[in-house]
Amino acid sequence: MEKKSPWYYLALLILAGEAVFILPFVLPRIFRSTVLDVFELDNYTWGLCTSLYGIIALISYPFGGPLADKFPPRKLIAIALWMTALGGVFFVTYPSFEQLRVLYGFWGFTTIFLFWAPMIKATRVWGGDTSQGRAFGMLDGGRGLVGALFGLMGVLIFSFFLGEEVDASSLEKRREAFQYVVYTSCIIIGLVGLLVWLFMKSGMDESKILVERISKKEIGQVLRIPSVWLLMIIILCAYVGYKITDVISQYANEVMLYDEVKAAQTGTFFQFLRPTTGILVGLLVDRFRITLWLVYSFGACILGGILFGSGIIDPSTTALFFVSVVIVAAGVYAARALYFGVMKKGKIPLMLTGTAVGLISLVGYTPDIFASPAFGMLLDAHKGEELGHQNVFWMLTAFSFVGGVAAVIYHRMYGRT
Repeated sequence: MEKKSPWYYLALLILAGEAVFILPFVLPRIFRSTVLDVFELDNYTWGLCTSLYGIIALISYPFGGPLADKFPPRKLIAIALWMTALGGVFFVTYPSFEQLRVLYGFWGFTTIFLFWAPMIKATRVWGGDTSQGRAFGMLDGGRGLVGALFGLMGVLIFSFFLGEEVDASSLEKRREAFQYVVYTSCIIIGLVGLLVWLFMKSGMDESKILVERISKKEIGQVLRIPSVWLLMIIILCAYVGYKITDVISQYANEVMLYDEVKAAQTGTFFQFLRPTTGILVGLLVDRFRITLWLVYSFGACILGGILFGSGIIDPSTTALFFVSVVIVAAGVYAARALYFGVMKKGKIPLMLTGTAVGLISLVGYTPDIFASPAFGMLLDAHKGEELGHQNVFWMLTAFSFVGGVAAVIYHRMYGRT
């Protein structure tokens, strides 16, 4: 299929692709310690909030996928952005634990049922026949840049309203400062939705990428493709690695002994590694074997997991800490940039992309249910100690090994043609 979509189409897709996750994930990732304090939760109970997101997302994947094969992506994406921003207005009131769980369930619906498959399908459309690696690399790298800029903006706003005495600031003062961060994010997310609705048009006949209805026949057709089953395993393992990014700023705070602002800055630095990795992968991967690069990404995750899990990183090894952060980031973000980019190699039809993404994600994104509670239990079992963080990274190592094996099989089946 000839690629006809303009560059601003991809730019809007990148903006939307990260904006929709700013409230439920990016801000809590960067302000991990602050969020736990202002909501008065521990690691495990926070994990229970995000696990409800995962449950709703799990239900949404198989139903939202076929929706993306029936309706134009821009309309579904814009509505998802507006509804997510609306949830942010409630988030900023500091709801109770039970109310927060309901909010995360709502976000599971808005970001997955209405958004996820349309975003992946729109990216395949932009990539055409020859630029799938570039499309998905630029998407994830660009999303990483947007997330990092949101994080940087959040840190600046938070530190401005918090004042200079970071360690001495009261809980109420931190609550107020974080509110300004959330309000600003809600406004920007709503504006991005408006831009998507008005301008994100591919310039091609939509009848070529949409189907009138999805029946059991089409679902069966997708399930008979071996690459679909392999991608379920690959994405599941890679996504556990991505969830590790939630605890990087907390590691900086509890193990490296940084204050809350410096820990948030570390989380933001980690976020900036995502666009660097994604864009480099996007520019290079179409010239080589995209499936082999996926194998290498899991190798980096294993190496990074061993470095953190071994316990050799402490406050006296600052350089090693940042080198290890870079290794983990390279592996995690390269895998994210590549795993949907190999769909064309895996002979998955473009018209059934939404259905395939829904079915793959049904298994691949189950870490949204179990990863955060698992990390929370490991961390709370040794609260504030390095051992809890070591166990989290050994978990990363184990899942990366399994994902690496599946990636090797995928490469042998599809990567040599």
